[in-house]
Amino acid sequence: MANKKAKGNRVQVILECTEMKNSGLPGTSRYITVKNRKNTPERLEMMKYNPILKKMTLHKEIK
Repeated sequence: MANKKAKGNRVQVILECTEMKNSGLPGTSRYITVKNRKNTPERLEMMKYNPILKKMTLHKEIK
């Protein structure tokens, strides 16, 4: 079995929609992606499609 540490600086992160959280509507839009911890130590922010709101919204890294 491969150890998680073997991958090195690449870590899996979860992106969550900021507009959805602030709107108070039920449901969440989340995406799972990978980032290099060495190159981007700060939290990731990306424009992604929110299928509930049916538009592109800002998704920020959680946890």
